[in-house]
Amino acid sequence: MMEDLIQKARTLQSALPYIREFYGKVFVIKYGGSAMLQQELRESFAKDVVLLKYVGIKVVVVHGGGPQISQTLEIFGIKPEFVGGIRKTDEKTMHVVEMVLSGDINKDITSLINIHSGKSIYAVGLSGRDGWLIRARKLNKEEYFSSLGMEVPDQDIGYVGQVEEVNTDLLKTLMEKNYIPVIAPVGVGEKGEAYNINADLAACSIATALKAEKLIFLTDTPGVKDSQGNLISTLTESLAKKLIDEGTIKGGMLPKVKSSLEALRQGVKKVHIIDGRIPHSILLEVFTDEGIGTQIVLD
Repeated sequence: MMEDLIQKARTLQSALPYIREFYGKVFVIKYGGSAMLQQELRESFAKDVVLLKYVGIKVVVVHGGGPQISQTLEIFGIKPEFVGGIRKTDEKTMHVVEMVLSGDINKDITSLINIHSGKSIYAVGLSGRDGWLIRARKLNKEEYFSSLGMEVPDQDIGYVGQVEEVNTDLLKTLMEKNYIPVIAPVGVGEKGEAYNINADLAACSIATALKAEKLIFLTDTPGVKDSQGNLISTLTESLAKKLIDEGTIKGGMLPKVKSSLEALRQGVKKVHIIDGRIPHSILLEVFTDEGIGTQIVLD
């Protein structure tokens, strides 16, 4: 019994160097995948976020919600359509996207964090349209698809947006007042119109604007793998370029890695892609020497 207690104390003590290093720093966490759907993982995520905040780390959560959007569209008799991996978003689809992301999912995550946060820390749910948080314009599909080495589609993608500016004053004010911003990736155009923004890209833009210490992606994969399927613990820019050129990094991982590298070039200190299916994956990655996923760094 005593040895078990001593081991717990050693575990806590081993986290001290990391707590000291990251105190007062900003972490942007992109929350998605199974971690949003399984109750045990949802609880684990919420507790991890609250713990980070209590040890002095400023946390911003950006969430996705693709499967929930598709399910709701089908309930309304709207067939989900994708163009090159991007959800085609007409006016009716945009209405559902905003309803699901800014309403249902965002408030659910906010409430879950608040249940575990006590009386001195609070999560607050935001859409990118609140306080002009995420100013956006229509996605330049020629530029986007060309950057991924993909053929540019002929179809109009509708209200799919890209981030132009992030209202960092709003986020910094909330964080200084002990709030945890939870952000739905819906942007606002110059005329007040809503735009559907890929949550990974929104998280990268927010992390860049805040010059975050860490940008953490919770995914349904262990991390980035090499051509033999082995997990890469540290992915450098040069190695990433090699793996992209040979086609090893592809599919949904490709825009995630490319946008992560751009975020690093713009001032984010480190990016982590970790397996959100593992309970307390954030703590295991951040507060242990070994880590569990892939960290992305510049050369």
